[in-house]
Amino acid sequence: MDDVKIGEILSPAGPHEESRRSESVRRKFWSTAKKAARQIPFMEELAAAYFCALDRETPARVRGILIAALFYFVLPFDTIPDFLAALGFTDDVAVLAAALTAVRSHITPAHREAARRALKDPPE
Repeated sequence: MDDVKIGEILSPAGPHEESRRSESVRRKFWSTAKKAARQIPFMEELAAAYFCALDRETPARVRGILIAALFYFVLPFDTIPDFLAALGFTDDVAVLAAALTAVRSHITPAHREAARRALKDPPE
């Protein structure tokens, strides 16, 4: 991912690209979340957003925003590579916070409950 640009990742994606991003998020979310837990102050909200993004009842536009932001989160090499101590997830936090602000009203109590359960016993 040489010259990954935030705008490219967060821009609307066609069905094939959104499906690819969604699958990547499903595979990498929990391992990335474990690495980032200390650096992301709103981890429960982030996990709720993950469940909201995977919920077929969530409007497509909202799913697209969340999948794009979560895809950026799971990329190891983005604007600030995640392996850089103390700085690695700062750009991810900004992108995620913006996405959450835009779609917060679509995150339901069921998504929040699923997040609380998953954070107590994260999937492998």
